[in-house]
Amino acid sequence: MADIFNEEQRSYVMSRIRSKDTKPELLVRKYLHGMGFRYSLHNERLPGKPDMVLKKYKTCIFVNGCFWHGHKHCKAGTRLPETRPEWWKEKLTKNRKRDLRKITELLSLNWNVITIWECELKPKKREATLEKVMKQLLKNGGIE
Repeated sequence: MADIFNEEQRSYVMSRIRSKDTKPELLVRKYLHGMGFRYSLHNERLPGKPDMVLKKYKTCIFVNGCFWHGHKHCKAGTRLPETRPEWWKEKLTKNRKRDLRKITELLSLNWNVITIWECELKPKKREATLEKVMKQLLKNGGIE
């Protein structure tokens, strides 16, 4: 199937896709703040500019979109667009490699890393996912 937009329109549509303050990220932030956790956002001094940094718990949180970061355990992360599939495959592979490299760098700096996938924040899984994150943070902070 051909793209329904011309090159200029496609460029505009793609430019509107956010990398910060996404709905899944805001869900996690609201939950953590409500539970009393305090964090900073998008710390540029740390590899990968984590979505949230909880310095007290020495933990970085990434809230990843399944498509953009190639989540291998859901349909959105394994499906390529029909338009320019080779280009998309290369782009998404680079994204995964970069993510892995940044997580490895953070671990080598003794940071704990939590990755939350967009599909884990769907209504049926949301509560369990957020509780798991909270338990992990408490464990990282030495509170169990």
